[in-house]
Amino acid sequence: MARIIKTIEIEGEPAVALFDTGAVYSYVRSSLARRAPRRAMVPPARVGLGGREVEVREICLIEGRIEGLSFLADAVPLEKIGAADGKELDALIGARTMEQWEIQLDPRTGALDLEGLRRREFTEFPSGIGRRR
Repeated sequence: MARIIKTIEIEGEPAVALFDTGAVYSYVRSSLARRAPRRAMVPPARVGLGGREVEVREICLIEGRIEGLSFLADAVPLEKIGAADGKELDALIGARTMEQWEIQLDPRTGALDLEGLRRREFTEFPSGIGRRR
């Protein structure tokens, strides 16, 4: 099984991104998100990232593109994310973002299934829930 690392766009700039279902949050290099809207996280949260502990003090809203398909995501801005497979990372796309946009990973081939981004139609509630009788 291989890690899935792809070049995507974040805020119009090329970015090397690791797609990681083991990470809850998405992370982005601060320099790529300097114009992205931000909100303070109160109280801050502590997370383990790449063998170190990171204090999450704020979240930003980034605009990205994967293979030309646009998405929005909440991300934690960090000065440095780390490296994977010898590549310095600009972003780490976590499970919340992948679930939101129905991005599926195939670690055997290193491919991304982007059908959710292509379709852009989502079901918020299973049928029958929320209906009046």
